Amino acid sequence: MTHTKTLKSLFKRYRRPGDIVFAWFCVVGSVFLLSQIFDQTAYKDGAKLFAQPRFWPAVSLLLMTAFAAFHLLGSALSERIDGRWREVWLWVSSLEYAGWFMAYAFVVPYTGYLLTTIVFAVLLAFRVGYRSAKMLLAAAGSALVTVLLFKTLLKVNLPSGLIYEQLPDGLRQFMLTYF
Repeated sequence: MTHTKTLKSLFKRYRRPGDIVFAWFCVVGSVFLLSQIFDQTAYKDGAKLFAQPRFWPAVSLLLMTAFAAFHLLGSALSERIDGRWREVWLWVSSLEYAGWFMAYAFVVPYTGYLLTTIVFAVLLAFRVGYRSAKMLLAAAGSALVTVLLFKTLLKVNLPSGLIYEQLPDGLRQFMLTYF
């Protein structure tokens, strides 16, 4: 392999179908951040340029905006690849799991770490396509082992949940201590 071929392969651009959408997202995001620079940073009278609190954030945002614009230009001038919206839908659909996590974090203070972890593990296993009782039990078992490891072996202080307040005194103390 010659030196020229190596350089060509090093700088070869591999585009994806959603590249132009990503490029627009980067340009819009960086321009928005740059537009906020005067509200979010300060100017000190008498300070040197490089010591200004606004200087380095402004430099980084200007460069980010310029490189985003170059990326957009390169994407706009490249050949079109079929499947752009299918690729964008894949990005959007992956946000579902962020929603699952936010729901999990919202429910834990009410139902506790143990119950919430088991329920969400089984629901997520079901969501990704596991339907057999064996696999759903495996999900519940792995959630139980995870909770036990965190509470007992690692001594992590985890939220117990308001549901534990409804248990009888002896059982409530046991659940608060070990689960």
